[in-house]
Amino acid sequence: MLRFLTAGESHGTELLVILEGLPAGIPVDTIRIRRDLARRQRGYGRGGRMRIEHDDPVLVAGVRHGHTLGSPVALRIPNLDHPRWEAAMAVTPVAGDEELLRQVFRPRPGHADLAGGLKYDRRDLRDILERASARETAARTAMGAVCRILLGELGVRVASHVVRVGRVALGAPLDIPFERIASIPEDAAVGCADPDLEREMIAEIDRARASSDSVNGAFEVAAQGVPAGLGSHVHWDRRLDGRLLQALGSIPAVKAVSIGDGVEAASRFGSEVHDEIFYAAEERRFYRPTNRAGGIEGGMTNGSEVRVTGYMKPLSTLPRPLRSVDLRTHAPADAAFERTDTTAIRAAGVIGESMVAFVLADAMIEKFGGDTLEEMRRNLAGYQEQVARY
Repeated sequence: MLRFLTAGESHGTELLVILEGLPAGIPVDTIRIRRDLARRQRGYGRGGRMRIEHDDPVLVAGVRHGHTLGSPVALRIPNLDHPRWEAAMAVTPVAGDEELLRQVFRPRPGHADLAGGLKYDRRDLRDILERASARETAARTAMGAVCRILLGELGVRVASHVVRVGRVALGAPLDIPFERIASIPEDAAVGCADPDLEREMIAEIDRARASSDSVNGAFEVAAQGVPAGLGSHVHWDRRLDGRLLQALGSIPAVKAVSIGDGVEAASRFGSEVHDEIFYAAEERRFYRPTNRAGGIEGGMTNGSEVRVTGYMKPLSTLPRPLRSVDLRTHAPADAAFERTDTTAIRAAGVIGESMVAFVLADAMIEKFGGDTLEEMRRNLAGYQEQVARY
């Protein structure tokens, strides 16, 4: 129902995103989009690129007089660092040496460099790493900000917090109330719901930086106000848990995703895992006092908060390079060095919010679809009345 495409390279002229499938009538402005883009750039341990870029989204299609038209929404985000890379990233052929063209021949372990070079038969790995760069996630964040606006109009809120940095982990993240997560200051250094633990996380990042290393961890995305019944159990590709796992797993450096208790549940008995069901007669609703399932049962939302955790490996570019091979000679060499962060875990949470918002917005349009926001509201209200009579 809803899909998006991004285009652009890390040091190209700009990033582009097209979001198709939104209903008409959604109030959209660049202020809210810019806010999420700014959040993506913050976080303790970020590198020099964040001091150069000031992501300023430009709406170029699909919005008129502040509201969506029902046609594809298109945004662009200029890369302010591009003027320093004009020769290296020129669209037309440019003559020059390795330094001028910023060519890369020594692949970084853990990055797309070598696999992409082999796949596309490119010897200069700049052709691969520019698109594989996490800079692309700025376009995803802009897209997700628009999806968040739609969700907000339908009573759904999305927030994230950092639950692990290296060896420092927050115990029982599922017990942290949504409001506590949502109230974390936007300028928080790491974005942990426990201020004392955040100081330990900062120290962990400092240890990695002091040893010219990198470190990441885990972030949890929470969504409140999600109605029961999104997704489906009838086919594998309609299951909402599978869609969420794929969405978060597509974020660069995310190597594992868990829904609810997920990983921990694998080592417990069923009586310790499944959320018992009760009925509140006065409120005419079913409820679960626990949420170990993360709001998803049988491929569908069950009315509880959706809770999804992404686990992020340390970044691949290290100031102290790992061993690699020079593609020109096949001789041993240190891996190439590109400007990098010590950690990007805070930013990953913001990107995770965008991907979860996209999946939930898609599921909401699928369930309550209409050509306009008002039609979706009517359909949602009718469904909520049906659920209350169940």
